[in-house]
Amino acid sequence: MPSEHSSDVKFEIGHVLFIDVVGYSKLLITGQSEQIQRLREIVRGTEQFRAAEAEGKLLRLPTGDGGALVFRTSAEAPVMCAVEVSKALKNHPELRVRMGIHSGPVNEVTDLNEQANIAGAGINIAQRVMDCGDAGHILLSRHVAEDLEHYPRWQSFLHKLGDCESKHGVRVSVVNLYSGDFGNPALPEKLRSAQPAKRQSPTAAAPPTKPFVSSRMGIVSVLALGILALALTAILLQKKAHEPKPAATNEPSATALPPKSIAVLPFESLSEDKTNAYFAEGVQDEILTRLAKVADLKVISRTSTQHFKSAPDNLPQIAKQLGVMNILEGSVQKANDQVRVNVQLINAMTDAHLWAEIYDRKLTDIFAVESDIAKTIADTLQAKLSGKEKQMMAAEPTSDTTAYELYHKGRSLWERRSGDNIPKAIAFYEQAVARDPNYALAYAGLADAYALLPFYTTTSQRDASAKAKE
Repeated sequence: MPSEHSSDVKFEIGHVLFIDVVGYSKLLITGQSEQIQRLREIVRGTEQFRAAEAEGKLLRLPTGDGGALVFRTSAEAPVMCAVEVSKALKNHPELRVRMGIHSGPVNEVTDLNEQANIAGAGINIAQRVMDCGDAGHILLSRHVAEDLEHYPRWQSFLHKLGDCESKHGVRVSVVNLYSGDFGNPALPEKLRSAQPAKRQSPTAAAPPTKPFVSSRMGIVSVLALGILALALTAILLQKKAHEPKPAATNEPSATALPPKSIAVLPFESLSEDKTNAYFAEGVQDEILTRLAKVADLKVISRTSTQHFKSAPDNLPQIAKQLGVMNILEGSVQKANDQVRVNVQLINAMTDAHLWAEIYDRKLTDIFAVESDIAKTIADTLQAKLSGKEKQMMAAEPTSDTTAYELYHKGRSLWERRSGDNIPKAIAFYEQAVARDPNYALAYAGLADAYALLPFYTTTSQRDASAKAKE
């Protein structure tokens, strides 16, 4: 680790991702070099790494079996980077990697060899958090998890584990980050071994005997029964010890799921023109937005559902993971000025179809279709609607369907964040605003896009802020 003895110290809060290869010391030297090189390529290939490095907002601390990345951008940056790395590692099962994340003080120092280096509590705690995990784990400090809880897209992926004892007896509170396609849902070995052993009680007891037995036959009978009971108890205990234990899970039981809860899965685009995929995303997003206005409904955000495919086979599992009872599936087909929207509402626990409908309408009727779908879902789930909520569900975001399409083209690009997509998204948002100067969502999209622009392009933060205020 770097030395902290320096008179030239620059202090700041850094968002730290610590990574290492599990079992590195047991590898042959050639194997060590190959694995580190491969891990380095995966990390450097992530979008978050490239964006932060391009802006000069990334510090790196190499170690023998991994390293630390300090992002000077946002608390989400190391988390998104870890998710990208975890997904890439699916194609490299030979790489057994664990990661730990913490936000805290980081110092740029000059070590005894006059080399620039980094140190500080942010680095140390991130390493301790990582040390609590096994291969595949993405562990967060409680501080980072509390920051992420304010973002709906992360909430369903955060699983509290409690305190873990790291090196030198220091205890850190850790949270496991995982989903179906990244991270490791298993309880880390350090936390498993720290759990107190449960005292086992006999599963069978000796039959009651009379307190006084005068005859030899009675004594022999009692002893025989006692020995038999002990033998049966031993056999039952041995059998129980060898029975497979159910895997620990953080998923709620079906009975614990709120009945007025729903997740809207990504809508499938059936349009012959593949560039119309944005339209299906837009219809899904608008329905979800209208449902979210109903206080009596629990509605899962799109960021939490977007990695699930449309019409999946494992609905009960997905519903438990998201903490909902009901799932809305759908498809959209757009051709010229005609739109077909096919939706079905399903109770994921019973696989019962609660409601289904096919809408064949003109493009100009799309707002009425989205409003009708949201209202019917709320009624089917018996959600209470206030007069204001009914008005908000029926409201049209714009009277210009072309502006509506331009906005959703921009939003689709914004969500696929990159140096090319963010400027393109801004262009579409600006076109939407030009067609409808009162389109509030398009202005919000512009603000979001300009906020991200410095992280994905060479545009400075000052210039991006100035453009956002124009």
